[in-house]
Amino acid sequence: MERKLEVYVDGGSRGNPGEAAIGGAVFLKGEEKPVFTFSKRIGVATNNEAEYKAVIHALRLIKEKFGKVEEVRFFMDSQLVVNQLNGLFKVKKGRFREFIFQIRALESEIGGRVVYKLVPRERNRLADKLVNLALDKKE
Repeated sequence: MERKLEVYVDGGSRGNPGEAAIGGAVFLKGEEKPVFTFSKRIGVATNNEAEYKAVIHALRLIKEKFGKVEEVRFFMDSQLVVNQLNGLFKVKKGRFREFIFQIRALESEIGGRVVYKLVPRERNRLADKLVNLALDKKE
């Protein structure tokens, strides 16, 4: 269980709400190449819903691929989602409470410490690119 991961995630929609997608990249701490990435359309959602779904998807993949880990550090550019997950902002929408409940359950399943950090959009370019790749794909 000595794995430490750094995860860059993003979610976005074209229109708000509108067609939405999630994307992310998971790195072993200190490595330059991701262990895996994901890029997926999620249907119609708001930007904030997509951000939450990106975190949930990443946690599920981490659980599936690694099982237990020592630490996961999430980096994202959504001030609202980061501050809600860190308990600094109140969660008023019931849908967001459901997302947080799912996230807390997944956090406990992977066992390690989970940290959420706000980064400028420029530091989250890979995750943003993965979101746009999913949105640009024709179905």
